[in-house]
Amino acid sequence: MANVLDLLDDRVLLGDGATGTYLFSLGVPATQCLEETNLTNRDLVARVYSDYAQAGANIVETNSFGANRIRLARYGLEDRVNEINWLAARIARDAFKAHGDVFVGGSVGPLSLRPTDPVLTQDDIRAVFREQIGALLDGGCDMIFLETFSDLAELMLALDAFQNLSNVPVVTSLAVTEEGRLGSGEDLATAWQKLRAAGADIISLNGTLGIQATRGVLSDLDVTPDDYIAVYPNAGRPEFYEGRFNYNASADYFARSVPDLVAQGARLIGGDYGTTPVHIAAMAPVIRELKPVKSKKVLRSKDIRVTANPAPSALTPGAREIVDYPKEPNLIEAMKGDKPVQIVELDSPKTLAMGKFLEGARALKEAGAAAITLADNSLAILRVSNFAAAVMLRDSVGITPMIHLACRDRNLLGMQSELMGMHLLGFQHVLALTGDPSKQGDHPGATSVYDLNSVSLIKLIRGLNGGMSAAGRKLNGNTEFHIGCAFNPNARNLESQVKKLEMKMAAGAQYVLTQPVFDPALVHETARVLKPLGIPVFIGVMPVLHSRNAEFLHNEVPGIKIPEPIRERLRAVDEKAGAAIGLELAREIKAAILEHYNGVYVITPFLRYELSVELLGS
Repeated sequence: MANVLDLLDDRVLLGDGATGTYLFSLGVPATQCLEETNLTNRDLVARVYSDYAQAGANIVETNSFGANRIRLARYGLEDRVNEINWLAARIARDAFKAHGDVFVGGSVGPLSLRPTDPVLTQDDIRAVFREQIGALLDGGCDMIFLETFSDLAELMLALDAFQNLSNVPVVTSLAVTEEGRLGSGEDLATAWQKLRAAGADIISLNGTLGIQATRGVLSDLDVTPDDYIAVYPNAGRPEFYEGRFNYNASADYFARSVPDLVAQGARLIGGDYGTTPVHIAAMAPVIRELKPVKSKKVLRSKDIRVTANPAPSALTPGAREIVDYPKEPNLIEAMKGDKPVQIVELDSPKTLAMGKFLEGARALKEAGAAAITLADNSLAILRVSNFAAAVMLRDSVGITPMIHLACRDRNLLGMQSELMGMHLLGFQHVLALTGDPSKQGDHPGATSVYDLNSVSLIKLIRGLNGGMSAAGRKLNGNTEFHIGCAFNPNARNLESQVKKLEMKMAAGAQYVLTQPVFDPALVHETARVLKPLGIPVFIGVMPVLHSRNAEFLHNEVPGIKIPEPIRERLRAVDEKAGAAIGLELAREIKAAILEHYNGVYVITPFLRYELSVELLGS
């Protein structure tokens, strides 16, 4: 068999998809150690390998990602490291006899150490990796994948352990944020240089990013003929539905995205979380027609202007110790009037630069927005505190904020403390959400709390409104929150969503905000099922920017679906025409919403507030 690096000089190669995703879909319980399947059901593991090979993968990875001594010990399997890894490779080796030249890639993941695990020295860590890698090589692996590492130091130790064992090609794969940073702090370019200098043959990205984020990270990197780049994007962001994570990015979306990834320098392309042989089969004919892009220079601005922050104004002498803030206009009551109530979501920035955010808020207020809703690190991506942003909106812009509260980041104590503080500062409109899991965002090492979910949070807020804490202690006063909740009209089972909404209403929810809708027929269907409940509803409408934006939303953002005819229409035009189509569709959706409800929830894409301003005036 030819060397994989020689092939990558002339061809773009196709990797496999997610081993775990496919095993789960074939019936392996989510609570089982996936690598144990090598011992208990070899035929099933062989099927996974064969199906990926049959789909067209040139390289298939072994079912051994977490088969190191530390992680196997959590299942009582620490004494079977060699057997599990050797079998992972040997089953693959045997399965590929019927599929021609398919490379076996030995999958090695990070140790994922926990506070309760033994303290390991660097030599200990090398020994753990050496044990696993050695067994994979003994089983017949053609190459080694050190993958989904967010800590560069740990990856360097794994690479060092590998180099003392073999000279087969090695892939070092990084799990980075959308900004191209590792959890250990290094930017991608720095990590790239260190790994190449240490002897990595192929540098890869996997485990954290969808297709468009992967492309975005690659677009910031120079590429030389010596750079062998691999990418294994996730199938979008997961949606937690009925007890498990579901990924929505379609196989067709992956296939259409391949040329763009190749243009950014990727020579080996596969899929990670949420992908299956169906995705790989869709990419196979596209990849066969492409040649590697071996050189790419990114144009960068040489002029960077730094503007100092203005000095903070001094506190007013003799200011009152306690401020009595005026009550906010009640948006629920306002919906009973003659004029439509238009609220707008405007995400707080990912950096400390608040200028454009406040500029947008002022423009939205002038255009008629009744309130601005502030997401709470949505998609588990770090942004400026929506609580702080709310203070700035009220004090600098003079508009009512609606603060989203996610259960992910605050325990029961912290949530009550924050709500009490919000009350004292005069905020009244809140939206109770469970929140996206931390590990799916830009800080995958962060801990998700989830002392509460959306229903129990609603009950908690209702209790605070009644003057009682969750512990039954009187507050010597009571909060006055208007309690909102979420509803997803794009869900597979709308009736199931209605039942969840009824639970939220029973807990104390007083109004509803929905995910954006991109089909007037779905607006009417949503109204049909929600009208009998008698609760005020703000149905979401979001202007689409262009085809790439539509594909990203449809395939990679949980809870959003855009009909194929609309996406097909956007594919046929350039970005300027696409924005016009997106705004035209949003106006149509808004008109459909106002046939049923006297309120609209406008969602601003990527701080493009000028689009929301246009929509507000429609």
